[in-house]
Amino acid sequence: MKKYCLAIDLVNDPELISEYLEWHRNVWPSVKESIKAAGITDMEIFRAGDRLFMIMEVSEAFSFEKKAEIDASDPSVQEWEKLMWKYQKPLPGTREGEKWTLLEKIFSLNK
Repeated sequence: MKKYCLAIDLVNDPELISEYLEWHRNVWPSVKESIKAAGITDMEIFRAGDRLFMIMEVSEAFSFEKKAEIDASDPSVQEWEKLMWKYQKPLPGTREGEKWTLLEKIFSLNK
């Protein structure tokens, strides 16, 4: 099992953040199925102010390229992503077209 951590910012607007949180209380089933189909076995998102942190546990079959292909071929995932972009903004220094930024692990207590 491998783990990835990613981050993104939210538009710093209390009303939009509230809407974003509500959307994530009821993520569309098709979006959840797409996540699982890509080999993601667990996903959690945490918030600190307007910053989000995602932790993904993935199977050996997972790759970011495979996930992008699955997402690109699913109209409901494309609709969800377009809708979420209203609330999200990339971290400073993120490459053009990227949303979530992969975080570098710099410490592990047990390794």
